[in-house]
Amino acid sequence: MTSQAPTIFSLQAPKDISLTEIEAELNQIWQSYGIAGDDGALPAATRATTFTLVVYEPEQTQSLLAALGFYKGPIDGILGPQTKAALREAQKKYELPQTGTATPETLAILREKFAKGQRNGSIAESSASSMPYGVDAASPRIADEIAIRNPCRIIALCPIVGEDEGVKAQVSAYCPIQKQSSSTLICCEYITLSGTPSALERIGGMIPALLIGGLPKFLWWKATPDPNNSLFKRLAAVCNNVIVDSCNFNKPEHDLLSLQELVENGIPLADLNWRRLAAWQELTAQAYDSPHRCGALKEIDRVNIDYEKGNPTQALLFLGWLASRLQWLPIAYEKESGDYEIAKIRFVSQDQKQVEAELAGVPVADAGEVAGDLIALRLSSTNLNADCGTVICTETGGCMRMETHGGAQSAGLFQQVSSLSEQKAEALLSQQVQRWGHEALFEDTLAITAQLLKLGEKS
Repeated sequence: MTSQAPTIFSLQAPKDISLTEIEAELNQIWQSYGIAGDDGALPAATRATTFTLVVYEPEQTQSLLAALGFYKGPIDGILGPQTKAALREAQKKYELPQTGTATPETLAILREKFAKGQRNGSIAESSASSMPYGVDAASPRIADEIAIRNPCRIIALCPIVGEDEGVKAQVSAYCPIQKQSSSTLICCEYITLSGTPSALERIGGMIPALLIGGLPKFLWWKATPDPNNSLFKRLAAVCNNVIVDSCNFNKPEHDLLSLQELVENGIPLADLNWRRLAAWQELTAQAYDSPHRCGALKEIDRVNIDYEKGNPTQALLFLGWLASRLQWLPIAYEKESGDYEIAKIRFVSQDQKQVEAELAGVPVADAGEVAGDLIALRLSSTNLNADCGTVICTETGGCMRMETHGGAQSAGLFQQVSSLSEQKAEALLSQQVQRWGHEALFEDTLAITAQLLKLGEKS
């Protein structure tokens, strides 16, 4: 049976206001409702008392262009030369006036072509799942996942591609009604600020004042991370955690290096895509729990990882995690083009043994919702007497490919990762906001991953 989304009670539908009226308008919402409800007729409501979440979410223009194959640049909301060229290319193909701007006619045809591509399967689900969405009175999706557990304040920053007409502000408040706690509404306050990136940067100084004092503050940057973006730097400096999702990176290797730069600058960083590797990490650790297999860890000198072609981030992070735990030092990184995206990486272990890893982006007919999901991994050794062979996979096909992948040693242990239903960004985000600050294991992993990527830049 299909589960239904919680019923949403609206304290205040999106209302246009001036920038100076935001706090006063929010206070008015609660005063007019009354904490105990109107004469007891409505359930009591809890105002934002847990944290503030700032969401930087570019509008659809660049994402639509990227999904349709016209644009390969950063998703940042900036109408730069690449975006203008992509718009002109799309306008030429669809026989529209070639203005190089996001006219209503252009956006309409891009949305139409995107929807058609989804229906006929020419556009992967991963492209659809990464498509930005705005605050919608009928379906406030971010709040649905978070407000169930946490009454919070969400500040949505929406950079738009177009003329600079200043910043428009809206406020609203939504409360998912839960059957098990129908006597109390747990509510999220929304503040939406939309304008061009330069317009948002101009009002960047006032945004910290909208964060609830004394409570944790999170920044979910739903765009290509840019350590030099002034608005990003201002917000990162006042938030307890900066959250990204590397499955949506346009240039994964370049953007992972940008993440490492953020860590080096002291930014407390979290990656939702890193959370998706938890089951793989747990099964890998369990495979070597027994004393005799734990001792065989040092014999591992071959690593093969298959992932869904398109984004190697999960594969790179898993390999970085393994190398950081086993103290392997990366010494070479090479890529091969073809039907498969192949990366060959060499490490040297503490006892100066060579370790070889291969990452393979495998073309799949039915791509999942998350770009670059792991399919299977194999750990083995050239030492025929070592009992360290392990294969972990998501499906029989993945295991079969790894079983016939070659190598001197057959796998002594097979494990299968169960289907992970909570991989969507909103669900992972609701877990991420329970913790904040620096995460040592992720930072160690990212450091090793950045080292091997830099080797690739030199080759």
